Amino acid sequence: MGSLSVVIITFNEEKNIGRCIDSVKQVADEIIVLDSFSTDDTVRIAREKGAIVHQQTFAGYVAQKNKALEYASNDYILSLDADESLDERLAASILAAKSEFKFRAYKINRCANYCGHFIRHGSWYPEAKIRLFDRRVAHWAGMDPHDRIRLKMPTPVAHLKGDILHYICDTIEEHIRRNENFSSIAAQSMFRLGKKANLLKMLGSPAWFFLKDYVFLGGFLNGYYGWVIAVNQSKYHYAKYAKLNALRKDMFDRRIMEDRQV
Repeated sequence: MGSLSVVIITFNEEKNIGRCIDSVKQVADEIIVLDSFSTDDTVRIAREKGAIVHQQTFAGYVAQKNKALEYASNDYILSLDADESLDERLAASILAAKSEFKFRAYKINRCANYCGHFIRHGSWYPEAKIRLFDRRVAHWAGMDPHDRIRLKMPTPVAHLKGDILHYICDTIEEHIRRNENFSSIAAQSMFRLGKKANLLKMLGSPAWFFLKDYVFLGGFLNGYYGWVIAVNQSKYHYAKYAKLNALRKDMFDRRIMEDRQV
């Protein structure tokens, strides 16, 4: 039987962390939480549930998750966000995989719970991601806030049955606030990488997302909330490019002012 460390990063997740930890107890040999100095009861709840808690200032999603890997005692890692949990079928799949880890990376479907409804259509499902992996051949990469696992070498990836349940938003207002925050983070990430956004990108990206999500991937089958998700995620894509343009304009204006002062 292989050993598995479950690794979670947190900040003010008191409403979610208990559910997350409870869902992994039957598969975890240890549970590691890297907390960003939460001001609520996240740390207390995590410790009471049996997790080993470390703390450091938030360094960005990618950097924070890579740092969390360093605290694990085992090479095989199941990485979750605090607002995620395992369904029973996935827990059983992980237990079966642990009997003899035949692969070094495993993809898992993720199913969003949005305003109390599980979303089974559109771009949010199945949203398969590598979340169980051997850290010797994998690390977190991508562009904040959209982190992803990058394999260091060609590695076969198995697909586990079951879902990670992602309790993403309890209300539409929470979704709007989340998108406002994430679009700012994405814009900053793109700005640091020197990326640009023209008018075609600003308008074309939201339009393409809406068509793909709502029409081509069947988001309309989610009913009213499928429409809400498609509209708000389209607005998110517009906002991140609009904010990127604003950052670039601000940089250009500052350079003009500096040149005039020389």
